Amino acid sequence: MKRRAAVHLATGRRGRALATAACATALLTGAGLLTQPASATAPRLAAACGEGAYQAEAVLSGSTWTARRGGSVVYTGTDMRAAMQAAVNSLTAGRTSKERVVVRGSGSISAGSRVSLPSYTVLDVCGTINVTGSGSGDQAPVYARGVRDIEVQHLNLTGAPLYGVFMRNVQNVVLGQIDMRLSAGLGVRIDNRGDTSQWTRNVRIDNVYVSGASSHAVETYGVDGIAIGTVTARNVGESGLLLNQTINATVTEVDADGAGTGTGYAAFRMANRNGRVGGSYPTNIRVGEVIARGGGRGVFCVSESGGAVIDRVNLSNTGNNSILIENCYNVNVAAQSGSVTGGGEIRLAARSEFPNNSDITIQNLTVTNSAINENPCGTATTFRNNTLVNSWQTIC
Repeated sequence: MKRRAAVHLATGRRGRALATAACATALLTGAGLLTQPASATAPRLAAACGEGAYQAEAVLSGSTWTARRGGSVVYTGTDMRAAMQAAVNSLTAGRTSKERVVVRGSGSISAGSRVSLPSYTVLDVCGTINVTGSGSGDQAPVYARGVRDIEVQHLNLTGAPLYGVFMRNVQNVVLGQIDMRLSAGLGVRIDNRGDTSQWTRNVRIDNVYVSGASSHAVETYGVDGIAIGTVTARNVGESGLLLNQTINATVTEVDADGAGTGTGYAAFRMANRNGRVGGSYPTNIRVGEVIARGGGRGVFCVSESGGAVIDRVNLSNTGNNSILIENCYNVNVAAQSGSVTGGGEIRLAARSEFPNNSDITIQNLTVTNSAINENPCGTATTFRNNTLVNSWQTIC
């Protein structure tokens, strides 16, 4: 099978290249065009929580929540969720421009309940929501479905929600500064699974920090057009950032420590035809950097996904494959630079139910105490400018 590879430490085209620290400094640089850097919208400088004009507020004084719209009190009581919802519901009915609710104070909300945001709503939570108890289905402290022009400027969560933020079949969404210190649940889920004939469109996420979730920190499914600043995941049960069937995405950084330990999930995972536009895989998923320490995998592309460029990777001591590319197309890893240290091997693989890998580029990596393994042979795979330190490779 003809290759475009300029293989480091060149030996037989089909064979193992043993690399030692002494010889691994020799570089073979293949000519080729590097894809342009990821162009995700940079996280904007956030205003202080609660600053600026608003139309309604929910305020805690002592143990009493009071929700007001201007001079009108719309709720008084001890229930944080009811106060927040009352403030939201007091906004102008049928509005076509955004109105803002500010929440001032901390309290608890049941995992079996939600605050629902209608179209053209801005929510700014200046305090912490602690999610208690249990629930089922798609409950979330912040919930939106079938609406448009939603913004959550600040949100701090603790406890065990089913979802911290759940949005389905939405358009024009902004999540600003989101901080979740959880004991279970999934952080942010944005999808189109209520009506899969329609994409969720135009989403911006500035900065999300999630620790302790039992599932993913951030997950999308069926989104066309998303710009993500930074996803920081600490000891989450599954992926740091999981993109499913999402197109036209830009991500500045995924920073994961202990994401998916003991599983096949990854700091950054693409699945379920992610990046597929119509029947092809033009480059439309652009990632600035993936950082993974420990956990499951570092980077994982699977199930007919692709159209992706990851500029930089910094992967160390992953419990599973540092990188696994399985049945993917047009994927460029480390377009600018990268390092893989310890942990599982870099693996290009395929399952029989999908077409094999094609147009995969693995380049600009320093691989230390690990390996590169391609099996079976893909189509038009490129390995170039990789430095192996106490590592080996088996490529086609």
